[in-house]
Amino acid sequence: MRSISILIFKATFGFLTIMLSSAQTFAQKSIGDFQVSTDIGKVKHPGSASYNQIKQQYELSGSGKNIWGTHDEFHFLYKQIKGDFILHARGTFIGKGTDPHRKFGWMLRSTLDTGSAMVIATVHGDGLTSLQYRNTNNAEAMENKSEIVGPDVVQLERRGNLYIMSVAKFGDPFVAKEITLEGFGDDLYVGLFISSHNAEVVEKVTFDNVRITVPVKAGQVPYRDYLGSRLETMDVQTGNRQVIHTDTGSIQAPNWTNDNKTLIYNKDGLIYFFDLKSKKSKVLNTDFVKENNNDHVLSFDGKMLGLSSSSGDKKYGSLIYTVPIAGGKPKLITPIGPSYLHGWSPDGKYLTFTGQRNDDYDIYKIPSNGGPEIRLTNTPGLDDGSEYSPDGKYIYFNSVRTGFMQLWRMKEDGTEHTQLTFDEYNNWFPHISPDGKMIVFLTFNKDVPAGDHPFYKHVYLRSIPITGGKPKVVAYLYGGQGSINTPSWSPDSKKIAFISNTD
Repeated sequence: MRSISILIFKATFGFLTIMLSSAQTFAQKSIGDFQVSTDIGKVKHPGSASYNQIKQQYELSGSGKNIWGTHDEFHFLYKQIKGDFILHARGTFIGKGTDPHRKFGWMLRSTLDTGSAMVIATVHGDGLTSLQYRNTNNAEAMENKSEIVGPDVVQLERRGNLYIMSVAKFGDPFVAKEITLEGFGDDLYVGLFISSHNAEVVEKVTFDNVRITVPVKAGQVPYRDYLGSRLETMDVQTGNRQVIHTDTGSIQAPNWTNDNKTLIYNKDGLIYFFDLKSKKSKVLNTDFVKENNNDHVLSFDGKMLGLSSSSGDKKYGSLIYTVPIAGGKPKLITPIGPSYLHGWSPDGKYLTFTGQRNDDYDIYKIPSNGGPEIRLTNTPGLDDGSEYSPDGKYIYFNSVRTGFMQLWRMKEDGTEHTQLTFDEYNNWFPHISPDGKMIVFLTFNKDVPAGDHPFYKHVYLRSIPITGGKPKVVAYLYGGQGSINTPSWSPDSKKIAFISNTD
């Protein structure tokens, strides 16, 4: 915040009276994830910012002549951040507006002066979208225009001296523009903004799905060094997301219980129940099985939980166990490994899993009480993420057999393999809605090897109809491994649960 000016006058009685200058910005309560809401420049009509905690939605109002030239006028909701970051939000103007160049978006600034060096990802009222910047104080602003017109999803990222604007109309993949700028320093003012482009007018905008992410640092060792976690739920139709729990450690792979009261996740080798009403977690008793990974699956009737764990014979790594949902001593199902659980048949009779056998990874099923395993796929390369349809007729999975990781379907006996996705992304972990109509899955970009699903990447959650079709992005997040490895639909097929990450 700006400093507070104190004017001291000597009164006739020898006392001191202290007056505060009304022209300054004073201490105020934080607004959501931000520290201060203030006008920048000599705006005629003061702006404001508010936060709806229930909807997790921000509303900004502001006036100002422009954000351009050598000086800016706008309303700014900001916090101070050091180092690299990823800023994400979905924005919508309120009302038709007055000027076609009213604008909203993300901004970073060196100072709060009106001519500060800055970088902004901006969307105009007429749909013009650009990465604008002023690389030194009081210099002329410049821009790099996007070919996308009228996006609502806006992301601004800093990686050292590289600044990346990524935009999309909700449902589409990102399109990016980037610039390299020197001399911004480490400590920046970062936040959301609105400018009316008309000194006489006040405009308004709402933002939802606002996330400020501190990404992984260079030198981080996978599976040893972890970022913090946000447990999120999302309405699949609207894309509205809610952060319902945060943890400084690595929580992974939420399952949604049949009674709609609990989410199940793993952390530090243990299984936790998270009560959706109280927002409190407790450990499930899994006895000696305490090295659980993020491949845990509920039976369709909700009475049993399948686990993948390294608590058994160390030469096999992950093995599969089952345990009653109330906890107890798990039963070993796969005597050899590695074996990674992914699905449970609707009748409860079989588990389906990825097994490494004979130097290759294929999909198998095995009786849920133990018995001989049955191989279902037999192609070179990784087959993974197998999950039964609610009617038990099909098993959906992901396979690298065509080069990129793509979604596939086969009959429950392993016959009639059918490819469902055909793009140049890498698609993992198809999860079928309980009503059997939709699939939600995790998508990595081409910079990730097809057979890998690492932590801490820019990823999408996408959806397609159960029979296939053009994928639609339903969530843009920083995550990957552990975000949505296991079935995570709500029982009414309206929501999913997943994990996003930040330091």
